[in-house]
Amino acid sequence: MKLVTSRLKPILQTGLSLAVILLMISCGNNKGETNETPVDIPATQEMVAELTSPPNVPRGVGKRKAKKLIVKMEILEKEGEMTDGVRYVYWTFGGSVPGSFIRTRVGDEVEFHLQNHPDNKLPHNIDLHAVTGPGGGAESSFVAPGHEKVFSFKTLNPGLYVYHCATAPVGMHIANGMYGLILVEPAGGLPPVDKEYYIMQGDFYTKGKNGERGLQPFDMQKAVDENADYVVFNGKVGSLTGDNAITAKVGETVRLFVGNGGPGLVSSFHVIGEIFDKVHVEGGDVINENVQTTLIPAGGAAIVEFKVDVPGTFILVDHSIFRAFNKGALGMLKVEGEEDKKIYSGEIRDDIYLPEGPGIQEMPTTNEIVESEIPAKSFDEQMEFGKNIYMQTCFACHQAEGQGIPNAFPPLAKSDYLNADVNRAIGVVVNGLTGEITVNGEKYNSVMTRQMLSSEEIANVLTYVYNSWGNSGKVVTKEMVDKVKQNR
Repeated sequence: MKLVTSRLKPILQTGLSLAVILLMISCGNNKGETNETPVDIPATQEMVAELTSPPNVPRGVGKRKAKKLIVKMEILEKEGEMTDGVRYVYWTFGGSVPGSFIRTRVGDEVEFHLQNHPDNKLPHNIDLHAVTGPGGGAESSFVAPGHEKVFSFKTLNPGLYVYHCATAPVGMHIANGMYGLILVEPAGGLPPVDKEYYIMQGDFYTKGKNGERGLQPFDMQKAVDENADYVVFNGKVGSLTGDNAITAKVGETVRLFVGNGGPGLVSSFHVIGEIFDKVHVEGGDVINENVQTTLIPAGGAAIVEFKVDVPGTFILVDHSIFRAFNKGALGMLKVEGEEDKKIYSGEIRDDIYLPEGPGIQEMPTTNEIVESEIPAKSFDEQMEFGKNIYMQTCFACHQAEGQGIPNAFPPLAKSDYLNADVNRAIGVVVNGLTGEITVNGEKYNSVMTRQMLSSEEIANVLTYVYNSWGNSGKVVTKEMVDKVKQNR
């Protein structure tokens, strides 16, 4: 027995030594991901960053190790559409407003290539709020047209961060669209979700008033006064509505990376009909749960997450609500799937409720209407301008396809009431309407307030309605509207 023990002793000692060595190596490897500070995490391999335009985001980092991440971003000054008939020269990172989404992880060494296209007229730079260093990279990246600047930085703090141009005058460069988001994920990545989208609010200031057509230059005085003509998601009115709406299916989890480029206004971000299960406050580590509306400062961001439980169209807004319905800060999340009546029943019944008698339905009588200065020059322009007015003033009650809301607001699509008498339809818009009417065999008894629109705008929106959704195809003119006004 002693002989066997003496022979095994060296073997056991050797095995024990190997185990200790392996344990030390294992601990050393884990330390590189868990215990070392981000600045000490090695970035040994190189990869080119995947960049995406809004509302898309690159794939998550998952469990990949820290790497040397090559980011190549081109500055482009380009003309685009703010809304129907309104053009604007945007200054962009990557050709879109907001700029390309950048996705990294803690410990990455980012080698940033900022290229200023030769056709551009101005020098620019970039300040990334994720950068620890002078100017967030702005001091190292000032680049003239036709040139490229390269600098690098280590991603030290997880979070969702804004980047923007910081060339003087800084406010002008940001106001023209030079902002975007960079996400720094923690080691191991964010938890998986079904859908992720990129949304960024911005305020724009034009020489012409809201809706004034043509190529509109930037107005510095309006910007200084923070008197925005447009407050929009992703660079333009309607960027997230209709065919551009983001989508999901019932039961899916949705993560929105929401930024606010400003330059002047704070965002009160809200999704009508949803509650945020989680909000990463200002894009950082603090998480709020069961949130209705989250505040996003200019130059800030938030990550919001929620599960969609019922189908329908959910409206994204800045809950400073005139910005949503009058200046453009409105988007749509379209959810498909089976209904769940336990969560949301829909309308159960429609009862009459008149606590103050019929006098509750009085119409406003003010005559403060400003006539449009620029008439539509063609039928196509009437349709474009009319659609824009419809989405701003009629959408909430009559819905995107003119289907109305059952038992509440009548349909405009294939409407016998509308098609029977064009002058009556004009009168409804001009004067408002109360009392019971019958549309397509169904009775409605709601209130339509008088619309504060010019004769030109009424002609345009009615022409759009008459030439949409199976209606008669009538063309309404300003003269027809003026005649109804004179006879009222």
